[in-house]
Amino acid sequence: MQRVRSRLVYQNAWMSVREDDVELPDGSIGLYGVVDKQDFALVVPAENNGFHIVEQFRYPVADRFWEFPQGSWPAEDGHAAQTPGPDPASLAAAELREETGLVAASFQYLGRVHVAHGYSSQRCHVFLAEGFTQGRPQREATESDMRQRWVSEVELDRMVVEGRFVDALSLAALTLLDRIRRAAR
Repeated sequence: MQRVRSRLVYQNAWMSVREDDVELPDGSIGLYGVVDKQDFALVVPAENNGFHIVEQFRYPVADRFWEFPQGSWPAEDGHAAQTPGPDPASLAAAELREETGLVAASFQYLGRVHVAHGYSSQRCHVFLAEGFTQGRPQREATESDMRQRWVSEVELDRMVVEGRFVDALSLAALTLLDRIRRAAR
């Protein structure tokens, strides 16, 4: 598949949307809508056979959800699609501190996950964090009503089964962690 033409449709500091005309393998022309966003980091804060999780309001779906701390920073130049994101490990540490106040003694890179590779270029870098010192959260205005709590692995499993922990990237992070733990046995 080859891109023939690309048009910027929308852009802000967090994302851009473009339409690409592409030549398909059979020679016909197709259209792809692509959302470009900087990569982000997700942190699995594990401690005492459990995890620290946060709950926040997610505007696009108008509801509150429990998830692992995660996020990105806007592009400094206001062009999200053309600016590489910050170092994923630094971003992970900053997001953990910002959302929970936790400062981790260690971070282990678990892997990366494509967020929605059918229409977006964004990737999520997943880290396991351990050994915490508690500080004060430094949440952004959009996170001012964020809640946090520690849950045991058993309670988190129950939340998943009951549909109370449904964030796709948090679930993918749990799968990565589980697979890495199994492979280490």
